[in-house]
Amino acid sequence: MFSKRFYKVAEKPSFEIESALANYEPIVRKLLYNRGLHTVEEAEAFLSPNYDTQLRDPFLLPGMEVAVNRILKAIDEREKIVIYSDYDCDGIPGAVILHDFFSAIGHSDFSNYIPHRHYDGFGLKTKSLKKMASYEPKLIITIDCGTTDYEAVSVANEMGIDVIITDHHEPKKVIPEAVAVVNPNVPPGYPFAGLCGAGVVFKLVQALISRGEFNISPGREKWWLDMVGIATIADMVPLIDENRVLAHFGLTVLRKSRRPGLQNLLRRQRVKQSNLNEEDIGFTIGPRINAASRMDTPEDAFRLLATTDVAEAVTIVDHLERLNNERKGLVASMSKEANVRLNKFTELPAVLVFGDPQWRPSLVGLVAGSLAEKHDRPTFLWGRDGNGVLKGSCRSNGKISVLKLMEGASDSLEEYGGHHFSGGFSVYESSVHNLFDRLQNVYDTLGDVVKVEQVPLVEEELSLGDIDENFVQSQKRIGPFGVGNQKPLYAFNDVRPKAITFFGKSKDHIKITFDTKGVAKEAIAFFKDISQFSHIPEVGEVCTLLAYVEESFFMNHRQVRLRLFDIV
Repeated sequence: MFSKRFYKVAEKPSFEIESALANYEPIVRKLLYNRGLHTVEEAEAFLSPNYDTQLRDPFLLPGMEVAVNRILKAIDEREKIVIYSDYDCDGIPGAVILHDFFSAIGHSDFSNYIPHRHYDGFGLKTKSLKKMASYEPKLIITIDCGTTDYEAVSVANEMGIDVIITDHHEPKKVIPEAVAVVNPNVPPGYPFAGLCGAGVVFKLVQALISRGEFNISPGREKWWLDMVGIATIADMVPLIDENRVLAHFGLTVLRKSRRPGLQNLLRRQRVKQSNLNEEDIGFTIGPRINAASRMDTPEDAFRLLATTDVAEAVTIVDHLERLNNERKGLVASMSKEANVRLNKFTELPAVLVFGDPQWRPSLVGLVAGSLAEKHDRPTFLWGRDGNGVLKGSCRSNGKISVLKLMEGASDSLEEYGGHHFSGGFSVYESSVHNLFDRLQNVYDTLGDVVKVEQVPLVEEELSLGDIDENFVQSQKRIGPFGVGNQKPLYAFNDVRPKAITFFGKSKDHIKITFDTKGVAKEAIAFFKDISQFSHIPEVGEVCTLLAYVEESFFMNHRQVRLRLFDIV
């Protein structure tokens, strides 16, 4: 047996809790307990999300009453409304929800405006207001932004434009003087602070329908849960409380969605719509929505989700596919250039730091993540945006806090933010050439202060034979998985590999096969070098696999397999 120092196992439930949850399958009991659910009432609320009873009154959100009254006035008086949304996988689906609502009630006096990631940046900007002036709006409704944009709101007020902010980001000390700020994190707060931007907009639509006299069929808004599901899962908000309900029913609607853009995209990617899960959002839908804003115009992603025209949907999917491939090509080129620079070091530095004015800041985070994993070092990369600002992204190797490194080098950074494992920053022109030395010095000076390494926590130690169909179906009851409800990680002891192979065009994926009575006959890892595992496996040699159990439907072929996290 290998040393357990490589991982730790979640504690076992007490006899009392085991007894209370005795009617559930053993793995369900363990997974429920690990998520802090210790009673039948808690378990049932988690396992059986209820749309009617588990979603709170939308009027509990700060600013909702005022926002609804102002929007109803705009509808009654046929005022021009501009929906101003962020350009990512939260803002764009949220914009589609409000677009579909206004279309459904017959209010055609509205426009959607999405800022350009490269040239406009995040949030409501004064220069965007000038661009929107040609629409002659009386009301602007923001989605997934605006809580900290008090300057732009002030300018809008001077222009005679009312602003309603719907958002979920943390406020600063000064709240914009908007007509209303609908945000669960703005005082006096909301019972659940974890809603994403699209979730807040959906609550707004619920509130509008409850107060307005609209000629739409009851429950029509439930069809818009597909957009809430995409945003809730893609934006990585905690999948607990109301978000679990929204994600659960969002996936249910996505599997039946009639949107031609989604249907065409899924067909192109050989994803069977009826089997769609949270990973399909993360690896198929999300990247293509983001590709539009990273590479071109976010309106393309909006049209993908909003269009009802089949021919247009095909054209948009073709375009987004080209953009996504172009993105992959640029990221590969940037990665190659980065590795050329790294090869010049006789010994790699503790922190990888470099950039290029020709690199797009919207892409450097993707490269930083792969470098941090490959070289086991925190990585800071930067480029120049469309306004000439040097912006970057940083990724941790899971052992060093990039946030603490940025805090230590704050005198070189114009702005920074994030958490221990991921962040963003902008750097002064005068400091960019010294940023490498500055961050190395912070790392050397702070020492253990910057370390945040965590030993992987596995839910249960199992044998390969434990993975039968009942196990697979039992685990699915705990999903969808994401932040706040992590996909279960297991330790499989005494595994003896029968074969170890490498596949893919560049042979950069790993597959380990083994003999077992269980239904999972192989374990795979994508874009992983075998040297990155804690232990390099050998055919016929006993090892322990840390892995997830997953169900794949690639090319409509169902397969149960293990997804490797580590080998020890």
